[in-house]
Parts: sequence; C-alpha cells; structure tokens
Amino acid sequence: MQSFRTELENPVVAPEIIDLERKIRAFREGKIHDEKFRSLRLARGIYGQRQPGVQMVRIKIPFGKVTFKQMLKIADISDEYASSNLHFTTRQDIQIHYVSLDKTPELWAKLSEDDITIREACSNTVRNVTASCAAGIDAAEPFDVSSYAHGFFKYFLGNPVSMELGRKFKFGFSSSEEDTAYSFINDIGFIPKVKIENGEEIRGFKVVLGGSLGAQPYIGQPVTDFMHEDLIIPFSEAVLRVFDRFGERTNRNKARLKFLLNKVGFDEFVKMVAEEQIATKVKTYKIDRTVVDEPSIPVPVSTTLEIPTDKQLAYEVWLGTNVFKQKQEGYNGVYVKVRTGDMSTAIARKFITAIKPLVADDIRVTINQGLMLKYVTSEALPALFLALDELGLSVPGHNSVADVTTCPGTDTCNLGISNSMELSRVLESVIYAEYADFVYNKEIKIKISGCMNSCGQHGIAHIGFHGSSMNVKGKIMPTVQVLLGGGAVGNGEGRAAEKVIKVPSKRAPEVLRTILNDYSIKEEFYNSFLDYYDAMGKDYFYQMLKPIADQETLTANDFVDWGQNDDFIRAIGVGECAGVVIDLVATLIFETEEKYGWAVEAYDQGMWADAIYHGYNTMISAAKAILLDNGISKSTQIGIIDTFNEEYASKLGATNFSEIVLQINKNEPSQQFAEAYVAEAKDFLNKVKAFKSVKLVD
Repeated sequence: MQSFRTELENPVVAPEIIDLERKIRAFREGKIHDEKFRSLRLARGIYGQRQPGVQMVRIKIPFGKVTFKQMLKIADISDEYASSNLHFTTRQDIQIHYVSLDKTPELWAKLSEDDITIREACSNTVRNVTASCAAGIDAAEPFDVSSYAHGFFKYFLGNPVSMELGRKFKFGFSSSEEDTAYSFINDIGFIPKVKIENGEEIRGFKVVLGGSLGAQPYIGQPVTDFMHEDLIIPFSEAVLRVFDRFGERTNRNKARLKFLLNKVGFDEFVKMVAEEQIATKVKTYKIDRTVVDEPSIPVPVSTTLEIPTDKQLAYEVWLGTNVFKQKQEGYNGVYVKVRTGDMSTAIARKFITAIKPLVADDIRVTINQGLMLKYVTSEALPALFLALDELGLSVPGHNSVADVTTCPGTDTCNLGISNSMELSRVLESVIYAEYADFVYNKEIKIKISGCMNSCGQHGIAHIGFHGSSMNVKGKIMPTVQVLLGGGAVGNGEGRAAEKVIKVPSKRAPEVLRTILNDYSIKEEFYNSFLDYYDAMGKDYFYQMLKPIADQETLTANDFVDWGQNDDFIRAIGVGECAGVVIDLVATLIFETEEKYGWAVEAYDQGMWADAIYHGYNTMISAAKAILLDNGISKSTQIGIIDTFNEEYASKLGATNFSEIVLQINKNEPSQQFAEAYVAEAKDFLNKVKAFKSVKLVD
C-alpha cells in the first residue's frame, strides 16, 4: 500500500491519517481482528456498504457549510476514489460510495488539504453538528447560530470525552423558534434566545435533551428555557461524561441517551450532570462569534435576463417555492432541490461554474438533502433560474409535500429492507403530476426510510413510510409501514408519528393519494394537517387505508420491490452505523496501553482535563479486560467499576480501585490532580499486565 507521509502537512491531521494507514496494513496482515478493525474505520467515517469489498465514506460538513472550492474537491475525490456521485444527507454530511478501503488514508489526506475531515463521521462519537441551513440570513433568527455549531464541532472533535461513547450522540442548532433543524430529535438541541438585562442584550439558548428517532422515537424534553451562551459547552460536556459512564454499551438497541434518561429519570439525570460539571475542562466557554467568515458576496448583475415565454410559469412557481427574502435587505436565499440527495460530480462542477458569479461562496447542505444558496440579488434571480434549469436543478417545491426525504435504503445500506430511493422518486412524481398545488404546501413532510431505524426521519413525518416485509402464503412481500401525525411544533417541541397500517410497498402511491384526497376535501376546516389528523383520529386513517392492505387483492407485482424486476428477497446485513462492541481481551490490553499513551501525551502538552479523561479510560479498559478474561461482561462503565471492585480488586492489590477511578468527577482538572490520576492509571495498568502474566504462567 502506497505511503504518502511526505504529502501530509497538517500537524494535527497527519498523525491520524498515518495511523489509519498503519492500522489498515495491520488488518490486512491479520494483526487486528475484523471486529476491532470495524470500530476503528467507523470512527474515521468509513462505513461498510451492502456491496462486499467497498466502503461508503462519510464526509463531515459542520452545519452543512461548504465552499465552492470544497465542493469541487469532494467531486474530484469522488471521481478518483468513488462512484462520481455526491449524496447529501439529513445530517448535512456528504457521502461518497464504492471506495476501496486501502485508498481511504490517501483520500482523507487529500480532503484535509481543503480543511475537510471524515473523522468521527460514523461510530459511537459526536456526529456532525447540524444547524438550520438559513442560519445567518433567517429573518426570524435572534442571532446567527452558525458560529455556535462550528464551536461545538471544534470543541468535541477528537475530545476524549466523546471519542468512544456507548452510542452515537447528536447536537442540533435551530435558527429560530420555527425549529427548522429539528432540535427535538437531537440528543441535545438548541434554540437561540435573547433577553435584556440592564439594557444589555444577553444571548442564550433554550435547551432540549434526549431526542432521538430510530425504532423507538423520543422527543427531546426541555432542560431550561434560557441557558447563557457561555454555559452550553460545559453543560454538553457534562452530559457526555455522564452518558459515557452510565450509558448502555452491550445492547446497542438500548444505548442511546434516551434510554438512560428513562432508566434513571430525567430530573435525576439533570442532577447528575450538574454534579459532573466540577470536573469539566471549562466552567464557561465563550464561542468565537467571528469564526465563521462572512462570505464573499458577488458583484451585482448589471442586466436582467428575460425569461423565455415557455419558461415563465416554471419560473414563477420556482420563485414562489424555492426563493425567500433574507434578513439582509436586497438579497434572497435560494433553495436547490436535489432529488434523493444525489448529484453527479459532472453536474456538481457545472453547478459551481454556473452559480459562482451569482451567489455567495457559502453553500449550505439542508437537512432535507438539498442545497441552499445565499446573497442572490433580485436582478440575478432570472439568470440563476436559467442556469439551474439547464442543469435540471430548477425543480420547484423545496421543503414541500413534493420534497420527499429518503435514506439510501437497499441501494447501499446493509440494514435496508426496501428500495426507499425509488419509492421517493415515485411519490414525488405523483405530487407533481396529480397534486401540483401541493408544491406550495411547506407544512406536510413526507419521509421514507428503508428500515425501521429512521435514517430518512419517517418517525417525525406528517406522512411517513418505512421498509418492511411480510410472509404471505409462503412468499415474502415488500411492505411499508405507514406512519402519520409527526412533525415539528416549534420552539423545541415535536411529535412522533404513529404507526397506522402496513401495506404492500407497491401500493404506497395509493396510500398517498387516499390521504391527500381526503385532506383536500377537509383542509378548510382545520388550521393544519396535524389538526386534521388529531381531529379524525388514528382509527379513521386505519379504516380508510385498510382496503389498500387487503391481501385478497394482491397481484404478482406486489411481490416485486420498487426498482426491481424479480420477486422480493429480504436480505439484511449487519448494521454498522453505531459501531460494534469489542469483547476481545488481547485487543483491549493493546487499546489500554494506547489510551495510557494518550494520557501521557496530553499531560505533556498541558491538557490536564484530557490527560485525566484518558487516564480514566485507561483504567476502565484495563478492568474490562480482566472481567472479560474471566467471562464477565458488563454493559456500562459504572458496572465495570463496581464489579471489578467487588470481584478482582483485592486479587490485583487494587483494593481502592473504585474510589480512585471515581475521583474523575470529584476534582477540578488541575495539573496536580492530572499528575496524580495519570500515575494511578499507570500503576493500575501495570498491575493488570502483571496479573495477566501470572495467569498465563499458571
């Protein structure tokens, strides 16, 4: 495998990329177990695809902000290493597919040249920090949250507190009370608030905690209506520390923060977080409000192009659905609807060339898999429309009923049950062909996932579908679970959709027609679709859709999934989206020594809090190795501490093990405590290694 160390210049990124290259080589040589290696690559944004032997690489785009140069670099990378396609995700990432594992270090190195990373884009880490795409230009926002999202990205990237959690963790920032970033489905969500004290404007956030989708949606609950801007990072770090110590680690289906909240109780968890803040790295943290540069605004277009007569109606619809007034007078934001979130690299290059003279150099990936452009003058709108239209990117109805969110489904995902991508295209076609007026309806959201895990966000859809299957007379039929009544309420409040009925996948368009037809008749009596759903009730929709699910009327076509020609086969691989649990003693000892090395390195650099946390992880990892070596598996870090203390501490001469380890949240992260704590970690590691040696001799 080619070495490229001389090409790496970034002193922070370079060692990580070199380490990845080294570990891939060790894996190829059989020196790292497959299960262990899986967790290593996932933490570096490298995800196994449904297709064997190739990888999906997730590129972390903090709050969705990407420059012209970065977009072109990612296109170049996709051409050289992947399938010449860019996929925009609901967490504002960009994914590329069909990448060779051996090429990923080289790929990462080239991305880093333009300040792009894949680190911690997957696995049990802090995932990409999302924010409302209109942040900075939203007329309803109290202030721009972009710099806060960026501050979180920088603070937690590579932070020992968040590198190896029991499950993934998500932050989201909405720009206003409209909550366009869905704060309520994030582990911690933030909504900006301003209050006046002594004539001075004070910034803060409403904070909601515990949100998550998946098979069991949990709507985030408010912690406070106003947390000062300087306290949100210390609070979030404390939440992560408590989650790390007490959260589930064995059963990944019970490992998200929401399950810990249910286990200990919301109020008790908040109390634990408050107690933990004595040990956080900082007690206040001032976000640099200038870190997100103001974009370069293009020179205004001097002449207005005429829209051809045959394009006039399309232009008017586009203006009415994809364009909005910025808070900056004289400028417009423009949404670009990207069907299924996929854009070929050829189109991406033409797109950048076309928009460069007309928009600011600050593209935002939207949470519904599109793009948003900024600082477009009204005079430039015709030119922009014609340029986009030539590329097939002037489709109206962004964020409307006709803008269906979808996950990749069986196209590339191991967990996909059904073809959600093709179904989304079919449903969008139904809207455009039969319900043209609904392109103006931005309330109702249709969302599709290829399985129950809600990567397509069906769990909060007004009208949602998730892939499933059922056995009918000895044959497997692709089905969709229909969900209704979810969505954002505003100001951090949301609703989980209710499961109504399961129907054959090929009949999903009939489900959509039936609901929209009924709503079209009744909508004048209700303020919203959600009011309509609540008034009619779940059983009303079950009875209305029941004939569509009738198995007596099945045809051969119902047994063929969308986009396929043959009968459906339910083939599901092993999911990787949250990493794996590694119970291999040998690799744990190796990991323990590595973590101790990080503790020493952090101490030598004067990073006392990081050194302490690495020391903590050293002791946890070493204790876990002893327990596993003796057939004992505990599902939480606190369980490891308590069980080791009871069963093995005296045998290793570490009778005060629990007391030592749990100093982690009893002391300020001073140099003196860091020195003592790291020394304790070293002493314990040596005792574990000596104990292992004795056992081997015995």
